[in-house]
Amino acid sequence: MVSQPPRDFSALIALVAQAKDRAAFAEIFGYYGPRIKALLIKSGSAPAMAEELAQEAMLTVWRKAASYDPARASVSAWIYTIARNLRSDALRRGSSALYAFDSTFGAEAPAQPDAIVSGAQDDACVRAAMRSLNPDQAQAIEMAFYQEQTHSQISQALGVPLGTVKARIRFGMMKLRAFIERETGGRA
Repeated sequence: MVSQPPRDFSALIALVAQAKDRAAFAEIFGYYGPRIKALLIKSGSAPAMAEELAQEAMLTVWRKAASYDPARASVSAWIYTIARNLRSDALRRGSSALYAFDSTFGAEAPAQPDAIVSGAQDDACVRAAMRSLNPDQAQAIEMAFYQEQTHSQISQALGVPLGTVKARIRFGMMKLRAFIERETGGRA
């Protein structure tokens, strides 16, 4: 599946500012709403409060779209600043729901010895499987899965066509699977 490039959000903001275009706002909301919520949760807000602040931020975008100035900031910077300011206001007001308390945080049960041994065996098997690949396949898989690069980024970094990157990863993964199934007797 080829991902579509993001729309020109400056143009969408302009449509909202000039004509209160609901379709343009829906696209902005669909893209930025979840990202704002995730950012707020990562910064320590409780999920319910993050949802509320994200909704309020997007409502502010709707109301203040005419005040957006592309010469001063990108759309994302403008929207994230709105969200950050709303979060700061909530902190100043002392909103008790802003942070969630999770009494189980960090209280994971210790790993069982057999799970530790099994994990080490799995790691060794994957390392051996990676060594069985040709260098081009191993490099593409490492960049995709360990360095979390997109296929396009890998293509640019290696200077090879996108189709070549996809083929290297696909065939490399097939080889890895076959190697691991052979080594584990199909238990993986």
